[in-house]
Amino acid sequence: MSTGAPESEARRTGGSLGLLSGGNPLEQRLVVLMAARLGLALVSLGIALAVDSTLDEIGDPGRVGLYTTVAIAFLATVLMGVLLPRIRRPQGFGALNIAADIAIVSALVHFSGGPDSLFGFLYVVVALYSALLFERRGVLLAAGLGIASYGAVLLAASMGRGGEDGLSSAVLWAVWGFHGAAITIGAALASTLAHALRQRTRAFEHLASLHRHTVESLMSGLLTTDADGRITSFNPEAERITGLTAGVAQGRALADVLPGCEVHRETPGAVAMGERYRMPFCAPDGSDRHLGVGSYVLRDGEGRASGRVVIFQDVSVVVAMEVELRRSERLAAVGELSASIAHEIRNPLAAIAGSIQILQSERGDVAADSRGRLMEIVLRETDRLDALIGGFLRYARPGPIKPELVVVRRAVEDLAEMLAKALPEGIRLELDVPEALAVEADPDQLRQVLWNLCLNAWQAMPGGGEIRIEVGAGAAPQEGPGEGRNRGDEEGWVEICVRDAGTGMPPEVLEHVFDPFFTTKTEGSGLGLAIVHRIIEEHGGSIRVESGENCGTAVRIGLPRAEART
Repeated sequence: MSTGAPESEARRTGGSLGLLSGGNPLEQRLVVLMAARLGLALVSLGIALAVDSTLDEIGDPGRVGLYTTVAIAFLATVLMGVLLPRIRRPQGFGALNIAADIAIVSALVHFSGGPDSLFGFLYVVVALYSALLFERRGVLLAAGLGIASYGAVLLAASMGRGGEDGLSSAVLWAVWGFHGAAITIGAALASTLAHALRQRTRAFEHLASLHRHTVESLMSGLLTTDADGRITSFNPEAERITGLTAGVAQGRALADVLPGCEVHRETPGAVAMGERYRMPFCAPDGSDRHLGVGSYVLRDGEGRASGRVVIFQDVSVVVAMEVELRRSERLAAVGELSASIAHEIRNPLAAIAGSIQILQSERGDVAADSRGRLMEIVLRETDRLDALIGGFLRYARPGPIKPELVVVRRAVEDLAEMLAKALPEGIRLELDVPEALAVEADPDQLRQVLWNLCLNAWQAMPGGGEIRIEVGAGAAPQEGPGEGRNRGDEEGWVEICVRDAGTGMPPEVLEHVFDPFFTTKTEGSGLGLAIVHRIIEEHGGSIRVESGENCGTAVRIGLPRAEART
């Protein structure tokens, strides 16, 4: 039991009621014991008044003694109540109370007729509430004291009567044995039930303490709300992040404590319950921060929604790191692109410069056919430069998207018609495209994506083979090694898969398939898949590549699904 100054002061000012609300369990049970004695005194007074007419048999001394004992019971209750906040040994104080109650009951029985008294059952009552304070051994000791005291009262009453009015020993033994058995059985049952209750209480308190310390130890803000959206709990980390104490936050609307949280939840299509999201937050010091928030349904014991659980963290440092990382990645990408462009441009420029130097140095000495070949070199390399720069511009600055509803089957069938005229001999095209799947996309850019993928597929099969285009609804592709950078939601997507049976790619190549100017071919700019990735990215989609050496390649594109109009 703590003896600190604040607690002592609370005891002095709050008395027994203060112990009932803030003391340890034993002290709280002592307060209940005070109430039990008060009830015992009231019951005793009530019985005495009810049978007052029958008290003539015990005479005036017995009547005086009876009412005096009742008065002493009331005074003892008041005295014990005054002393209770100042005790230092609650166990000993409880034993003293039980002993005093047994003495009071014994006096009541003695003054009201001994073996004929109506107060004998109060021994059982005392034994019952002694189980509030003591374990089985203490309860049985209290019961034994009560039995012994009752026996002494019966013996004294029998000796006092004497002569013809005295009861036989057999009757006394029977009365004493009956009451003793009742006291023992009551004490045993009460101690068993009290022991089970204490175990349940300790287990509950352990779980409650574990829950409280777990919530308090979380390094994330955690709050709960009721069905009306008002805060019911608020952990210390939530206090630190918001600058509000739990006392201030509890009872307030969630929108008042985390402005914008309700907007994210209630805006149609914005954030579903259970998904995490980020939101801006103005800190108590006026600084702008970012919170990572997750909102979940709080259910009661029957599984019904009774409120919400909101978990949030201050992710401002993470956001700042991400901004810096993106800036570094952009600078690194600019450097890599600059080096790649310089490398790609240097070769055609060297060929053009060499041809012009020959033409300039030999002038009229150059034969007509040689002059023609040199001019062809110049024009060819010029066209190559133009195509290279055009492809780079399409990658770096793609044209504006003009989205419209595109039925995927129709777009794939149009592509198949164009490919039928361009596919080399030995390459077959197979389609597996269901009806009524549609996306919101720029049809020209989507056609370019599919064309580039089919072009790569047939170039990967120099000996011929099958290109298969499969379309289905479901989950969007997820990220992995050598895959797209975007991750889709779990449903509501259309997946387009272009699969070939070609030579495939080893892991070291797969890792760089989307890098600009990366190619393993003797010809080509290395911008095809980079442009495909950029277009899909601009459409808010996902892309990934599955491949292995001599295992073929499958490119999976995920685009948000749209409802086809009939």
